[in-house]
Amino acid sequence: MNSKTLFTLFFVNFFFAFFSCNNDPVCDTVIQNGTIYDGSGLPSYIGTLAIKGDKIIYVGPPKKFNSKNQIDATGKGVSPGFINMLSWGYTSLLKNGRSLSDLKQGVTLEVFGEGTSAGPNGHPDSLDYISFGEAMEKLIKNKVSPNIASFLGAATVRIQHIGYANRKASVSEINEMQKTVKIAMEEGAMGIGSSLIYAPGDYADTEELIALNKIVSEYNGMYISHMRNEDNRVLEALEELITIAREAEVPAEIYHLKASRRPNWHLLDTIIERVENAQKEGLRITADMYTYPASSTGLTGVIPTWVQEGGHNAWINRMKEPKARIRLLKDIREELSQQPPEGILMVGFKNPSMADKYQGKTIAEASKMRKQSPEETIIDLIIEDDSRIQCIYFSMSDQNIKKKIKLPWVSFCSDAGSYSDPEKGFRTHPRAYGSFIRVLGKFARDENLITLEEAIRKLSGLPASNLGLKDRGLLKENYFGDVVIFDPKTVGDNATFENPLKYANGVEYVWVNGSAVIKNGKHTNSFPGQFVKGPGALKKKAN
Repeated sequence: MNSKTLFTLFFVNFFFAFFSCNNDPVCDTVIQNGTIYDGSGLPSYIGTLAIKGDKIIYVGPPKKFNSKNQIDATGKGVSPGFINMLSWGYTSLLKNGRSLSDLKQGVTLEVFGEGTSAGPNGHPDSLDYISFGEAMEKLIKNKVSPNIASFLGAATVRIQHIGYANRKASVSEINEMQKTVKIAMEEGAMGIGSSLIYAPGDYADTEELIALNKIVSEYNGMYISHMRNEDNRVLEALEELITIAREAEVPAEIYHLKASRRPNWHLLDTIIERVENAQKEGLRITADMYTYPASSTGLTGVIPTWVQEGGHNAWINRMKEPKARIRLLKDIREELSQQPPEGILMVGFKNPSMADKYQGKTIAEASKMRKQSPEETIIDLIIEDDSRIQCIYFSMSDQNIKKKIKLPWVSFCSDAGSYSDPEKGFRTHPRAYGSFIRVLGKFARDENLITLEEAIRKLSGLPASNLGLKDRGLLKENYFGDVVIFDPKTVGDNATFENPLKYANGVEYVWVNGSAVIKNGKHTNSFPGQFVKGPGALKKKAN
């Protein structure tokens, strides 16, 4: 061996010794002896994971590393951070960026945008205008612990260009809306998110949604939708989503998949069959869900959208008109025939005096208190509180929940805010505190519906793949250090409908972008969250 060869070998060895974390004290975190669930669904194994900076630099069989932060994870699970496919956490995180209700479940990425998004907001020429990208960066500047991402709200776009009018968009209006979509996609939107069960979202027809999603397709984004119906016309609504996916050539996801209200529970099997047939056709159709048999929305859940045209004030005033009230009473009565008032629990009011009197009461109970019919009670409560009144609807089947848990193309969401120090008297759905952890504890460990490997794939790798994220959702070298250590034996939910503000247990450590945000179950006062941008932003950068 000549001197030149020896020098080359010396240089190579020096390079790898210097730049690897092996024997390098600047390596930030090393997790040893944990059971690695890498997010792919492949079998778990005992191994080592090392983090340097904001990235994972090693994950695999046991290996020794020198680091100031050595963690022995014997008997514990090590997984990627979980992804909340539908979070309403933008506003709650602005108030308090710690995100404890989700971080204590292992959630490291909050995805917003069901129908509405934080931006664009206002007219582009006004001084207070905020773009989609600016709205997202505003939250980051305010400091948040989890990462954030968002779809562009289809209703937000419509409001900007049409307002709250219940009419078909003109050709010129659609052209302008497409320009808005283009800008947002380049700023980092994941795609278009619609909520077609609410006004003014449902004023958009299928053609409008196809037109907007054709722009999304150009930027490799996706369409995600709370479909136009999820009870007796759910199959019709599903066909619309499939049509949009096919015509616009975009992947499409169903927000919180369900067959709502008892007379429609049997339709879930047909929904599943139709989705899987569409997948065989070559369409990328997926869904997400929360893990409870009850939904949560305003009393708008039983209020037809025709009465809401023009926005909130117009809606309230219209309900006071005698002629409109007669029609409205009839429509609500029809809704209550499928969704009994005994199963509508009121949990959120604008007026404290209203909350003192009715919070925690069902519509049936309030109706008796007021000596009114349930439909009259609903109308008058909304008028008196001047709000839509947040409710919990007990409308789904436990058996259907289990069916959905097993589906390989279904991920998970909270459909809720992310809370840390809620105000006194605040009440919400327990899904805000337990939707993800129930997958690991209740459904994987206790009921054996799916393996722990599959549970974690559906919480991490699957949603990351659906979103087109190339460096998150898996425990893999050069992926971002979004990592969770949990105790498989104790992990579980504590929140109930009676007492919903109880944190989950069993998640011991959480890292976001390589920084510890939960340590020994407690928040570290670290705020490393970043704006995770969609493929459109990468495409713009490449151009």
